[in-house]
Amino acid sequence: MSRRSLVSLLLIVAVAAGLLAASLAVGNRPLLGLDLKGGVEVVLVPVDDPARPLDITEGDLDTAVDIIRDRIDGLGVAEPDVTRQGGRVVVQLPGISDQQRAIDVVGQTAELRFRPVCAELLAEPLSLDGPEVELAPAELPSPELDERGLALCPVDVDYNALETSPSAEDELDRFVVLPERNRDGEVVRRLLLGPSTLTGAGLSGADSSFRGQFTVDATFKGGDGGADEFDEIAVECFSGTAYCPPSAEGRGRVAIVVDGNVQSAPLVNAADFDGQVAITGNFSEQEADDLALVLRYGALPIEFQDPTDPQSDSTSRAVSATIGGDSLRAGVIAGIVGLALVFLYMVGMYRLLGLVAMLSLGVSATLLWVIVAWLGETQDLALTLAGVTGLIVSIGVSLDSNVVYFEHLKEDVATGRTLRSSLELSFPAAFRTIFWANFASLIAAVILYWLSAGSVRGFALMLGLASVLDLVATYFFLRPCALLMSRSSSLMAHPHRLGLPTPEEAAGAGGTAP
Repeated sequence: MSRRSLVSLLLIVAVAAGLLAASLAVGNRPLLGLDLKGGVEVVLVPVDDPARPLDITEGDLDTAVDIIRDRIDGLGVAEPDVTRQGGRVVVQLPGISDQQRAIDVVGQTAELRFRPVCAELLAEPLSLDGPEVELAPAELPSPELDERGLALCPVDVDYNALETSPSAEDELDRFVVLPERNRDGEVVRRLLLGPSTLTGAGLSGADSSFRGQFTVDATFKGGDGGADEFDEIAVECFSGTAYCPPSAEGRGRVAIVVDGNVQSAPLVNAADFDGQVAITGNFSEQEADDLALVLRYGALPIEFQDPTDPQSDSTSRAVSATIGGDSLRAGVIAGIVGLALVFLYMVGMYRLLGLVAMLSLGVSATLLWVIVAWLGETQDLALTLAGVTGLIVSIGVSLDSNVVYFEHLKEDVATGRTLRSSLELSFPAAFRTIFWANFASLIAAVILYWLSAGSVRGFALMLGLASVLDLVATYFFLRPCALLMSRSSSLMAHPHRLGLPTPEEAAGAGGTAP
């Protein structure tokens, strides 16, 4: 038994020390959350248009929260906190390097539409202004349908005199004039686009890739409203009909429109795509990634006000880590003072057993740090103040297990059992109590993690990890230490060194001296 105990003790110490050394060697560190590291907070408020009153339900807001959380996860932001507060959505993004990019992706409605290109227009509409003459802007005609129900591109219209369509008139069943912008946001040309019923709802997925240039690969759902409808448009553009006239290159174009802006207007080089479409447009890597990200997670069911608009009720602000840093420093100081007091109490109360308890706490804390650092590097788990609270609570959880065992020892010695046999036989009974106590904490942590979101999940995760690691440290460190102590004749002759009563004291307390 002594050799097996020694092997178990050396193994758990070696594993903890080895994992800590490996974690430090590869540079793993816990990621800090918004309240500790800073970042950005965005408050999104739905658009309030008296002319078009919104009927927003709680289900719409919950769906928007889920989509925004998926988008931010796709950006790789560590532990975003996305919550619904009344009729608003609050997004907290810790430690991101490109705040504007995250803000743009968070609030984008991502209404994707595929429209045939009728004509390319100048970047600015032509006009004649003078003291005696003024040319009124040309107006877009109503769609004229052929026998198949397709809207034919208008003729006898001065295209370059057409003004850019306002967002309120950007409807699927109308002709529109929409801009195509360069990377600096400048309008390089405008396109006259025909009606279409094909939207992003027909997509099943999207991803970016590099094949000589950055491309967004879109996959359409099968059937009507998806792949079949896109192929119907492709046939017209490939043939260059009045629905989708040929461009200077000889083929028609299909414009990919997102939120009223033309993202790309590629030539249609085939009549059948079988649901697999490559979207090109001289994208940068980030532009391709962002477009694929927004298309992949779909459109928001609610239109939110622009958080970058000073007149908007939606807001965005940079969050300083100063307050969180001060709280963290105060928490660290309080933790050190608390640990020192606990150390003095445990050693004063249980002597060598108390020292073993603190070493056991050190083993479980080392393993917990390694796991948190690894999750931070690989899964973007951020440590927030709530998580730090969970770590502090875990100290009490770990020490409780040691106290349960030590008090079992005292009871066994007080009933007349020898110290050596008590050290060997008390552990199984005590461990059953320790196991079920930690199991109850684990159940609470799992339920809290499942039902909560954001930083509260961090607290639940730390509590759950601490409960599991406490069982590991108790069984593989505390137990072999106690068994090894039972082999020491010096300790058996001086129970006070372990904080336990002597046989005479046990007999005086009502027990039977051996």
